[in-house]
Amino acid sequence: MADAVLGLEALTAGYDEAAVIRDVELTVSAGEVVALLGANGAGKTTTLRAVSGLVKPMGGRVLFAGSDLARTSPSARARLGIAHVPEGRGLFFGLTVAEHFRVAPRDERPDVALAYEYFPKLELLKGRRVGLLSGGEQQMLAVARALSRHPKLLLLDELSLGLAPVIVEWLLPVVRQFAQERDCAVLLVEQHVHLALEVADRGYVLSHGRIVLENDAEHLRADQQLLIASYLGEQSTAILEPREGGQS
Repeated sequence: MADAVLGLEALTAGYDEAAVIRDVELTVSAGEVVALLGANGAGKTTTLRAVSGLVKPMGGRVLFAGSDLARTSPSARARLGIAHVPEGRGLFFGLTVAEHFRVAPRDERPDVALAYEYFPKLELLKGRRVGLLSGGEQQMLAVARALSRHPKLLLLDELSLGLAPVIVEWLLPVVRQFAQERDCAVLLVEQHVHLALEVADRGYVLSHGRIVLENDAEHLRADQQLLIASYLGEQSTAILEPREGGQS
């Protein structure tokens, strides 16, 4: 994990003393897009919230560039370069697109030009109130705000929620492009598995709060049966057993 931007070591976390994820181990390197997959309730959002500091771990460690974040607040993590785009987008419907880039901590100056570079349509809409934007335009803005902070680690939770797949097919490659060009590590939670694996380098599958499968995206795309078995919550030992004529 020494070279990883993000490293999770035996991470256990949840709510009201009830663990949702247990002993989760994963890494994300600079310039890499990693997909975190799993059925509803598997613990994907909890994992992202533990990384950004919104959920306190019950055990294990969250490492950022090799440093333990245990005593680092969510706001301090953001200042270190961790940007979290939550499920639901976190936008203000009464503000315009341009005003969203001015809503920032006093010591932070978002790079609006960078945001418009990756999402040029937003510049044409900068005077429009967010409540009048389409769902796809709102999601563009949510991601663009994160990119404007020059993140070292980008956490994306269900970009496709409420959107037509064709919009997601356009949006995810922009994330891929940003990761490559800006050397940003990306951890992506996405319900459209095939779309996520088209842009990801690697993928992990969570089932009942535990990682049950890990492989590069190409192998995960090729082995649909293995993915289906993982989503159904098969025991990890059964999922990962080598099979005749297939990948282990």
